[in-house]
Amino acid sequence: MNGKLELPPDELLEEAAECLKVMAHPARLKMVNILMQGEFPVHEIAELCGTSANQACEHLRLLKGHGLLSSERRGRTVYYKILSPRLPRLIECISANCGA
Repeated sequence: MNGKLELPPDELLEEAAECLKVMAHPARLKMVNILMQGEFPVHEIAELCGTSANQACEHLRLLKGHGLLSSERRGRTVYYKILSPRLPRLIECISANCGA
């Protein structure tokens, strides 16, 4: 083999792998697609995903815990929105390359 291989740094690969692991669930992918259109309360996200509010909360907490989403409590309602600018680009990449 001629020349030197150019590879991304290991730290970048580890961060990418962790992000992909977190996103590797159809419900979370759907939730991010929803949140790309604005901020939503948990109960609306759950309804749009066809899941219970408890299940939606667990998925949303995981995404938030990895710095991908942020949340804000207004009264008794918690609203979520996308925090990471990488997330929409990831969804666009998935849509462009993983569809039929």
